Amino acid sequence: MAGFGISYLTIDERIPYKEMTTRIPVKMTTTATFTPKNSTDLFNLELFFELSHDWFCIAGYDGYFKKINSSVSRTLGYSTEELFAKPIDTFVHPEDRDITSRSRENIKKDNPLLNFENRYLTKGGEVVWLAWTSMPLDSEKQVFAIAKNITHKKKLEEDRNELLSNLTKINKELKQLTYSTSHDLRLPVSNLLSVFNLLDVSKIQDEETLEFIDILKLSTENLKDTLNNYVDTLNQKNVLSVHTEELDLNECLNIALRSLRSLVQSSRSIIQLDFSAFKRIEFNKNYLESIFLNLITNSIKYAKPECPPVISICSRFENGVKQLIFSDEGQGFDMDKVRDKIFGLNQKFHENADSKGIGLYLVYNHIISLGGRIAIESELGKGARFVISFKDR
Repeated sequence: MAGFGISYLTIDERIPYKEMTTRIPVKMTTTATFTPKNSTDLFNLELFFELSHDWFCIAGYDGYFKKINSSVSRTLGYSTEELFAKPIDTFVHPEDRDITSRSRENIKKDNPLLNFENRYLTKGGEVVWLAWTSMPLDSEKQVFAIAKNITHKKKLEEDRNELLSNLTKINKELKQLTYSTSHDLRLPVSNLLSVFNLLDVSKIQDEETLEFIDILKLSTENLKDTLNNYVDTLNQKNVLSVHTEELDLNECLNIALRSLRSLVQSSRSIIQLDFSAFKRIEFNKNYLESIFLNLITNSIKYAKPECPPVISICSRFENGVKQLIFSDEGQGFDMDKVRDKIFGLNQKFHENADSKGIGLYLVYNHIISLGGRIAIESELGKGARFVISFKDR
């Protein structure tokens, strides 16, 4: 098509392809020319121009289309005559006309336009997003342009941004609810601790009663610490990274066990420990205590009826990666049914009135948020085995 003003150079005439030689387009200002030997040496540029789904346009400096391919009229719903009869700005979205005009003026100064996006309106009033690449040819007072329809991409971006906005709003509301709940619970917990401090245990002679009081006081103190930790953890979410430190596995486990003291005793749980492979880990303290607390609680809640829970927690190295292996002999899971749900929120797999479907969700998020991984092996009636792999730090 002569209107393109493109000339071609032969790269290698020694490699025939159906009597045609391979050519590349060169800069429009080149003086290089090619004289075809026969009609088969000419590419059918007009066919290429018309078949493209992208817009191919030649526009004048006067702001009118001079040549367009069929994709332009097909997309906008106007006839070729209608598109030639009016200034290009007529078809541009009103909100984008100013920036489009400024870009057009910049092109007239012999500055190519790359990756420019604007909106056009179809004859039916629908919005079409386009991404432009435009090259000026000042000697002809013309602009050669290609535009790609990116309406679908923009719709996906719009949907994604709306989803992110909604998630951000929900996250803020949940965060505020947690703040409020933690704050509101502190007062009755503090009052309960005050009652324990006022209680004169010297007047109580029964050893079992004294033990129960100690358990209640310790549980209340742990509840207060947990509420404070919730607020501290929420504050950490405002920064880009979660605080980590070197932790002693035994110390973190003992903190969790103190909170579960009465549950462990009443269930006659047997807890076997082996931290000989490694005793310390770089992790977040609140997260690690929560992991211990939730996994132990689940093992006790879902133990086999009439059988005391047997829980094993050990450390090991696997291909240089630090791992915690947490296993029990409880009811287990049917992995064919729950494999993709087991770490989901509000997922329940056993009949238990106390089940909320939150524990494993928290464990999973604590681990992956710091770059770790968690896997589970389980069969119904044969217990469960959790393998926690920590990110090397």
